[in-house]
Amino acid sequence: MKQYTVLTLFPEMVLQAFSHSILCRAQKQGYIAINAVNIRDFSKNKQKHVDDYPYGGGPGMVMQAQPIYDAYQSIPCEKRGRMIYLSPQGKRFTQDIAKQLSQEENIVFLCGHYEGVDERVLEELNAEELSLGDFVLTGGEIAAIAIIDAVARLVPGVLAKEASFEEESFWEGLLEYPQYTRPPVFMGRSVPEVLLSGHHGNIAKWRRQQSVLRTKQKRPDLLQ
Repeated sequence: MKQYTVLTLFPEMVLQAFSHSILCRAQKQGYIAINAVNIRDFSKNKQKHVDDYPYGGGPGMVMQAQPIYDAYQSIPCEKRGRMIYLSPQGKRFTQDIAKQLSQEENIVFLCGHYEGVDERVLEELNAEELSLGDFVLTGGEIAAIAIIDAVARLVPGVLAKEASFEEESFWEGLLEYPQYTRPPVFMGRSVPEVLLSGHHGNIAKWRRQQSVLRTKQKRPDLLQ
């Protein structure tokens, strides 16, 4: 079983995201386990604050190292594994990284807030940083949810068929070919004849051509 643990100020936000659909079923079937640890539970002040003013001045607040460190220490040793901090400064998350992470037995995700977290706890926990892209979110939870979804669906058994993801966008560096379903004609637009032919060789060739064409039109950077 693959174990994903999220250190967060909003555990209900994380757990709710995985209480439906495919990943909910995967948890019930024992392929993956997703847990959330509330960082605020490890605050040592009466108000349960987990942030303070930044040294050197500046706007906003910074998450303190101690509650984060103690939250991490509360995770059983055998379930700690790789530590990932969701940050706009991190390496951009890709399908290739999702494939790599799907091989990990245990991953811990740290969700930052405010102006970020005390740098010392990132160093102490040897955290690597990942980003969804060149933009800023109000917190790391959405990024953690997106990455866990992308990673967990690659775990054997989570999807009904391996082919469900092997022909998707980015799997081989190309975007996915266009998809069609019934009816054969909609608003005067017909399904390409080759898809109705039953000739699997021609269909595979057409799909490959369409993948290359779509990638060239929409994401030429991937072809480079």
